[in-house]
Amino acid sequence: MNSSIFSRLDWMTLLLYLSLAIFGIVNIYSATFVEEQSDLLNFTIPVGKQFLFFVFGLTSGGLILFLNVKIFERFSWSFYILTIVLLIGLFAFGKTISGARSWYNFGGIGLQPAEFAKIGTAFVLAKILSDFHTNLKSIKSILKVSGVLLLPMFLIVLQPDPGSALVYLAFFFVLLREGLNLGFLFVLLSALALFLGTLLIEVPVMISSIAILLVFVFLYLKWARYKPKLLPFLGVGILAAAFVLSVNFIFNSVFEQRHRDRFNIILGKEVDTQGIGYNINQSKIAIGSGGFSGKGFLNGTQTKGNFVPEQHTDYIFSTIGEEWGFIGSFFVILMFTLLIIRILYQAEKQTNIFRRAYAYGVASILFFHFFINTGMALGIVPTIGIPLPFVSYGGSSLLAFSMLIFIYLNIDANRLKEW
Repeated sequence: MNSSIFSRLDWMTLLLYLSLAIFGIVNIYSATFVEEQSDLLNFTIPVGKQFLFFVFGLTSGGLILFLNVKIFERFSWSFYILTIVLLIGLFAFGKTISGARSWYNFGGIGLQPAEFAKIGTAFVLAKILSDFHTNLKSIKSILKVSGVLLLPMFLIVLQPDPGSALVYLAFFFVLLREGLNLGFLFVLLSALALFLGTLLIEVPVMISSIAILLVFVFLYLKWARYKPKLLPFLGVGILAAAFVLSVNFIFNSVFEQRHRDRFNIILGKEVDTQGIGYNINQSKIAIGSGGFSGKGFLNGTQTKGNFVPEQHTDYIFSTIGEEWGFIGSFFVILMFTLLIIRILYQAEKQTNIFRRAYAYGVASILFFHFFINTGMALGIVPTIGIPLPFVSYGGSSLLAFSMLIFIYLNIDANRLKEW
């Protein structure tokens, strides 16, 4: 690394990151505002802690920029193993918050390893893809990739924190870019459709519908002279029927009641604006009341009345919608869209598989968090408790996302260097 790092830096990504992080601090200040405790440098209140971690993020980011770019691939497995050890250690030394044993506590400051495990997973996934030269058609490569992704997911589910575990599905986009057969995407989407369909429709009707669809497709292919074979269709039908029969067991035995309630509300099976659906309903009211230009900074009545629980964390987007209106909401959506597209655009300039796969991992994680979090606030996806990157309150989240971005900036700045 030399002094010309700043001339090669992706300043657009850096400015987007800074804009979102600063806007997040502004909205956390508003969502938690108490006149007696309004000092930004009061590190005992949420906005003060967020500002402190923002400074930590910038400081660590500055150090990351001057690391030798080869370090990230060379020590990818070491960082991944470290985060796995930290996840395992939670079961012995972790602190339980909101029913999940997901945190270490150091003198009043919480650290959530699941956030940093995303970095380790992004490293190792990129390393494996680089080693296999994007050959994801062999059983060995698919099994290795699956193991790397499933291990942290399994440990996080045991905490239990299923929302954070689902984030690791974002890496599926990286695998698709690096050569995974599109058939896997079709299988994943089909399984999701069957799962949601079974929650809405009786099991016998679902199985009958699957059978009719398969018969129709088989006859159509035969009519079109593609010479389809009966055995694969029977196999698909049996597997689909078995999956449908297991959905209710999974839904009722694996999911917690709060997760079942949220799914039922989103699917329209329950209307509960005072119980489990209270958060979503109040969030939608807050966003809708903001209108085009919003009620103004510190003037949100829903926000000031504390009608939306966890408004500075999971539902920070409702504060933005109420106080900044459509303009502010569009600004945030535009910033995230530009950031994700920018990272993907720069990733395609990489001549090294490790660097490209890592950049795609960063973009995929950001997209998943952004889509799910704003979807939660708007009531179009179930509440699973994941933050809006850079914007939601959370020191571990802000620090981990900052590290993700600055590692990407280092890698991008050195893309023309020999590996």
